[in-house]
Amino acid sequence: MRYSICYILILFICFNCAETSKTSENKNENTTTNESKISTETKAEFAIIIHGGAGTILKQNMTPEKEAAYKATLEEAIRVGYEILKQGGSSLDAVQKTINVMEDSPLFNAGKGAVYTNAETNELDASIMDGKTLNAGASAGTTTVKNPINLARIIMDKSPHVMMAGVGAETYAKEQNLVIVDPSYFYTENRLNSVKRAKEREQIELDHDDKTAFFDAEIQNYKFGTVGCAALDKNGNLAAGTSTGGMTNKRYGRVGDAPIIGAGTYANNNSCAVSSTGWGEYFIRAMVAHDISALMQYKDVSLKEAAQEVIQKKVPELGGDGGIVAVDKHGNMVAEFNTAGMYRASMNAKGELTIGIYKE
Repeated sequence: MRYSICYILILFICFNCAETSKTSENKNENTTTNESKISTETKAEFAIIIHGGAGTILKQNMTPEKEAAYKATLEEAIRVGYEILKQGGSSLDAVQKTINVMEDSPLFNAGKGAVYTNAETNELDASIMDGKTLNAGASAGTTTVKNPINLARIIMDKSPHVMMAGVGAETYAKEQNLVIVDPSYFYTENRLNSVKRAKEREQIELDHDDKTAFFDAEIQNYKFGTVGCAALDKNGNLAAGTSTGGMTNKRYGRVGDAPIIGAGTYANNNSCAVSSTGWGEYFIRAMVAHDISALMQYKDVSLKEAAQEVIQKKVPELGGDGGIVAVDKHGNMVAEFNTAGMYRASMNAKGELTIGIYKE
């Protein structure tokens, strides 16, 4: 009788162990399935996001016709890059071709719509970066290259250098058979009028604090204006690019953040791709684009958290303002800015288009 009871107990224990093991296996199987499902749902096949500059962009100052024109050009530009990505093209090509559309539009401060210097000339800057190799190219202070982003790409792909400037950059552009134009190509009446107004304001004798405050508020409109793009392709490669005419009424060969790798442009497959727009001096000092990537890599924070930390805290604490567009290695996109507005658009792998101008 004693042996029978022991035998029954042994059978009962074995049965329970088997059931526990089976349950554990099923749980592990379900967990794996759920994790796989989550991973599939959160990683986008590809993504693209663009900006056309940040600054004092207020709806009350915008006519319906002008707003429609900005939105139409933003959509035209981003669809060019989207189609490249959809067909399996590289993020670098998508970034470059998308920026070309905005460079060819007089609406944005890049290429055709570049602002004027104090000498009433146009000096253009651009940069591009490959997140896979960390290779990069940039040009600064060119006056005859029709599409500066193309020069930045050629410098990255074919030269041993990262940045070229001025006459040397233009000489290289000619050697590489890029489109060269007469400086008059960049003429736009509204940009020329803007620099003339800025120069007139400089002559104002400022006797009172309230006048100084007014003057400072007025010149805020001349700090901004850049176009940029960040993209993720089907191969998981990130890229970013930025192009600009710089700051209205700039002097002395001033160069802003747009051609500075790590400030205006940065891409790294381990984190994200970023293009900046804002008060360049502060974006250089804060190394905005790289800082967002570094926060993601070293502190393991999300793209959104990193962008907010840099744009809403670090840059304003220095005294600067502006914004960024970015996409991470999973296809998450962010448009972060601390100004009244930023021209922007994004498209995901589903073809869903979002366009924005004002702070919403």
